[in-house]
Amino acid sequence: MILELDCGNSFIKWRVISNPEARVVAGGVVGSDEELLQVLSSSPGVELSRCRLVSVRSDEETQQLTGKLQRAFSIDSVCAESAQEMAGVRNGYDEFQRLGLDRWLAVLGAYHLSGRACLVLDLGTAVTSDFVTAEGSHLGGFICPGMPLMRNQLRTHTRRIRYGDDAAERALQKMMPGRSTVEAVERGCLLMLQGFVQTQVEQAEEWLGGAYELYLTGGDAFMVKDAFPQAKVLPDLVFVGLAIACPLS
Repeated sequence: MILELDCGNSFIKWRVISNPEARVVAGGVVGSDEELLQVLSSSPGVELSRCRLVSVRSDEETQQLTGKLQRAFSIDSVCAESAQEMAGVRNGYDEFQRLGLDRWLAVLGAYHLSGRACLVLDLGTAVTSDFVTAEGSHLGGFICPGMPLMRNQLRTHTRRIRYGDDAAERALQKMMPGRSTVEAVERGCLLMLQGFVQTQVEQAEEWLGGAYELYLTGGDAFMVKDAFPQAKVLPDLVFVGLAIACPLS
């Protein structure tokens, strides 16, 4: 079985797939290396043979994690790396190494699945967009704050804005003008998020033409999917690209 990891700064998304069927047998999200080791050790029927991962952590932190996996499960790990060209996609950054690995893998995955022009939107702590032509040329993209960053900035820099996550969730059950601070903030941030996505879709019509696929990924993709019924929502899009960048037999 192959362990796949998407290592962010705050969380690690993981899943275990069978080999060679590539069937997902387990998965989840954890907040630390130790929690990952614990959940893998306690997962029944999971016998790991290899690991592939993408990491936005420092090299030292990534090496610490792979070392822990080696000691705990006797498995080697291969890390995804940036490339100027791969699987028919040409990296559009002037310095290709500076394109975030999670963005690069999502682009690889989307183009592999669609085989044509595509717009990839990753809605997480930050929101990113990437445009890829039918010929596989990555045009670049945009980055803006996601819902967590927007609300946290308002909470941090505005003294009178204080509310919890439960109140935030309740506030988003309707989209009428807010009649309380939490409603006004949460609904306002969501409208900004939806507006960004709408702008990207409009730009894709201009830059990619009408024949393109729209992919939504990331934890907050569900917040905008209803407004864009043409979109394909793929929470594991980065893992699709990871398998392309790090093939394991």
